Amino acid sequence: MSQVDTRGLTLLAIAGFASAAAFRICDPLLPKLAQAFETTTGSAARVITAFAIAYGLLQLFYGPIGDRYGKYRVVATATLACTVGSLGCATAGSLNWLILFRVIAGATAAGIVPLSMAWIGDTVPYAQRQATLARFLMGTIMGMAGGQFIGGFFADTLGWRWAFVLLAACYVVVGLLLHAELKRHAAVHLRASPRPTSTTARPQFLAQTHGVLQERWARIILLTAFLEGTVVFGTLAFIPAYLHARFELSLTAAGAIVGIYGMGGLAYTFLVRRLIPRFGEPGLALGGGLILCAAFTGLLLGPAWPWALPASFVAGLGFYMLHNTLQTHATQMAPAARGTAVSLFSAALFMGQSVGVAIAAVIVDVASASWLFGIAAVALPVLGIAFARLLRDRQLTL
Repeated sequence: MSQVDTRGLTLLAIAGFASAAAFRICDPLLPKLAQAFETTTGSAARVITAFAIAYGLLQLFYGPIGDRYGKYRVVATATLACTVGSLGCATAGSLNWLILFRVIAGATAAGIVPLSMAWIGDTVPYAQRQATLARFLMGTIMGMAGGQFIGGFFADTLGWRWAFVLLAACYVVVGLLLHAELKRHAAVHLRASPRPTSTTARPQFLAQTHGVLQERWARIILLTAFLEGTVVFGTLAFIPAYLHARFELSLTAAGAIVGIYGMGGLAYTFLVRRLIPRFGEPGLALGGGLILCAAFTGLLLGPAWPWALPASFVAGLGFYMLHNTLQTHATQMAPAARGTAVSLFSAALFMGQSVGVAIAAVIVDVASASWLFGIAAVALPVLGIAFARLLRDRQLTL
């Protein structure tokens, strides 16, 4: 990539950091939120579900808007808009108000990561795309790790509200930088695809969506992403509360341990250029599912909290081996309407998360988080094996 493109990609990665941090920031806060609003941990988890549902549903809006007005421009605007939801969360006087502002936060954050991926799909050749997406993923991975730590740290120190204040400040700064970059280079580098000049060049959303869903491979990618989000994110959300309750760790420590998940993801970004030629896409998908199985088995059987350290690390590594392969195919599902296609992919992933967190909340309140780890340890290798086989079949037919 050119110097300008690298700078544009870096700013997108920082925006992705803030968006991912917003996703995970409530995970270690659940015990404090349950205490503050006098409810159960499962009920407090609605703040996670609300964000995920809004995030998933708004993909249906941002994809066509990004295709119409420019993906980079929409990302910049959405990043600034995220400030509203974060400040609202910081000042919420009840759980219902917090849930409402988390809906707003999810609705605005929905325009960041998927359109950034679509912009990369527009500007980077397919042969280089998986490695470039991995570079962008460094921001979102660090955001997931940072969100876990930030939430736990403020819960134990200044109070949970300050976590959202910090998030709002981050959105303001990066949003302004994105707009400045857009103004300097929009005419040459950042307008990934020219604006349509006629109504025939502007397919309506329903037509775009129908075109994507007509493709069998696109349906497979979307279903796999939904199942991945259901199992992985539904389970991940309750690990800090589990470590806090079972091993009496502080929320800062519990959040930091789960944040090591992000370190596993970063390891993947450094290894990806070696892994792709050695194992191929089917091998990455299969390996990812098996590694995730090992990670959640470790959490299930670990007799002490140090077991969670390697388990979190390998969970991050395994997840991104599987997920980055899915992402790469998502950017190629419909090149003519890439914003819509990638947004549908993200919608499937995070609607899966909302379903997963809702189901997991019931399991945690009725039984225990150990059941979540057992279910994930069985389901994820099955998912990885199935997707790897489908990838091999597809490669043979192309």
